[in-house]
Amino acid sequence: MRSPRLAALELRRFGRGKLPRAALVALLVLPLLYGALYLWSFWDPYGRLDRIPVALVNDDKGATAGGRKITAGDDIVDGLRDSRTFEWHEVDADEARKGVEDGTYYLSLTMPADFSGRIASSSGDSPETGALQVRTNDANNYIVGQISRTVFSEVRRAASTKASRGFLDKIFVSFSDIHDKTVTAAHGADKLNSGIGKAEKGSKDLADGLKDAKGGSGKLATGLTKLDKGSGDLQTGARQVADGTQRLADKVNPVYAEAGPFLKTNEKTIGDTARLVADSAGTVKDNLDVLVKHAPGAAKAAHASAAVLDKIYAARCETAALPDPACPELKRAKTAADDVADVSDDLNTLIADQDGDLKTMRDNLGTLQKQARALEARAPHLYEDVDDAVKKINKLNTGAHQVATGAEKLHTGLGTAHTGAVALDKGIGTAASGAQTLNGGLFKLSDGSGKLAGGLHDGAKKIPDYGKQDRDRRTDVMADPVQLASRDLHKAPNYGTGFAPYFIPLSLWVGAMVAYMLIPPLNRRALAAGSSSWRIALAGWLPVAAVGVLQVGALMAVLHWAIGLQMLRAAGTVGFLFLVTASFAAIVQWLNARFGAAGRILVLALLMLQLTSAGGTYPVQTSPGFFNAIHPYLPMSYIVEALRRLITGGGLGPVWQACGVLVVFTAGALALTALAARRRQVWTLDRLHPELSL
Repeated sequence: MRSPRLAALELRRFGRGKLPRAALVALLVLPLLYGALYLWSFWDPYGRLDRIPVALVNDDKGATAGGRKITAGDDIVDGLRDSRTFEWHEVDADEARKGVEDGTYYLSLTMPADFSGRIASSSGDSPETGALQVRTNDANNYIVGQISRTVFSEVRRAASTKASRGFLDKIFVSFSDIHDKTVTAAHGADKLNSGIGKAEKGSKDLADGLKDAKGGSGKLATGLTKLDKGSGDLQTGARQVADGTQRLADKVNPVYAEAGPFLKTNEKTIGDTARLVADSAGTVKDNLDVLVKHAPGAAKAAHASAAVLDKIYAARCETAALPDPACPELKRAKTAADDVADVSDDLNTLIADQDGDLKTMRDNLGTLQKQARALEARAPHLYEDVDDAVKKINKLNTGAHQVATGAEKLHTGLGTAHTGAVALDKGIGTAASGAQTLNGGLFKLSDGSGKLAGGLHDGAKKIPDYGKQDRDRRTDVMADPVQLASRDLHKAPNYGTGFAPYFIPLSLWVGAMVAYMLIPPLNRRALAAGSSSWRIALAGWLPVAAVGVLQVGALMAVLHWAIGLQMLRAAGTVGFLFLVTASFAAIVQWLNARFGAAGRILVLALLMLQLTSAGGTYPVQTSPGFFNAIHPYLPMSYIVEALRRLITGGGLGPVWQACGVLVVFTAGALALTALAARRRQVWTLDRLHPELSL
């Protein structure tokens, strides 16, 4: 009798009576208990995190910085409440601590009382970091603690970025304020320069007039006969001098009344502004030198790293007899290293091409720094110098009026003509000397005020004046300068899809193991008839392989239509699983046929070895060395990798490799079963009286 007919007779045996039929139904349903129920329970735990109770404690008292109220704790609470990451319970600190301890809450997140204050301190003299406090209890659930660390890392990063935005936005606003203040100071310096220029011209006119008066007083002193005429001329000249000084005073005093308070109240602002401009120019200049200095070394290191990865990839993936399973990851790392080296070369080329512009920028920054330092040095005494000049002008005006009064008295009082003429000559000589000194001082003051105005205008042009849109863009970039460009190739839509390649072969192995508890591994009719060993082996293998095909159909139907497993290559997945169940049936058959009752224990032991070394949960590289050593020699290692490619996508290389491995295992197991069948055709004492019977 042929093997297929023997297999059909073996399966037909289950149709006789209710109990055999129930056993056959149990065989078909059993893989569902392992595959479907396991995957159903693990299907999408991350999508149901909002059912996990977590304590949320907001003790933050808020803070004030730059005239603005900061409530960082409330902002985070609002964001978490809207995100629905967990089932948040807003409680106080004591209730949260007790809840985490007794298991009411899986964990707690606390914003301390000084949380906003620490964030606001970033714009003060003593910046401090704000700390979110997370309390977990692994005695409640270890996995929830691990998930929380990832979730709260994102919360921390978002809070840090928001705090940085506030701090940097204040810096850019300060730049704009400095620019506006510098422009205002430059306009004030223009007005001051104009007023001082007029005062200098008036003082020159005064000096020239006093010189003429000095000649007249000399003639008066030497010619008493011309006293009357000379005193009249003196009276006229003195009045002109008084009128000239009055006009000068009338022009200087209003200008001083407007500019003096500004200079007095803004000396420190002008000095601070000049110092800030000098410090900022020095910082930018120094950072340009650091960029040019370190760019070549970074490029060299990038090329060296790329060369090392190229050698590793060539040794482990191109010239190796058996390519490393990590070759795809190594290839991506090698490509990324080459890209980094290319970017480094482009940066060096850019620096070399722009060397002239960078040098010009450094020179301009140096000039700006020197001019700002000079302004800072002169700013504390600017008001005193102007005030002193105005006082001298007023004093001169008073003296000129006194001279005019004296000349009038001299003209009417001939009795004191000689004495008055001598005194007048002496006084006018002193006044002329003072006028010359005043004129020289005002000339220097005019020149200095012109330079001050020019320097302030130049400085204002070089200080950034960011608009709101530009400021927001720069603040966003500097607050979060590095973004993660993540791309997930062939992404599994949920947790259950990711674990399906692990649980499906587990269920099929259990199905084959239980099938050989009900179906003998070696067909008794074939043994009794003295059939060939190959026919006996095939007659015992085909019924279980047929049952396995039905198990695959039932399992995948439930997983797809009831639970929602989506397969990129559905037909390929089902066809591959037919080969898997056939191979498992052959392996389990051989263990039972060769070792008898002990074979059932070996089947279970082999299942445990495959589950622990297949890399179905964590990469096998993270397991101890023993599991790494046996990983390449067990079929489930290849099955898990192939199912991942069939279900979620990717290259089919591992699938064809797994098919070849399963064919080898199937043929090898059937050959060993045939050898065991040949031995079973010879009766021995051990077969008549077995040491162990299960």
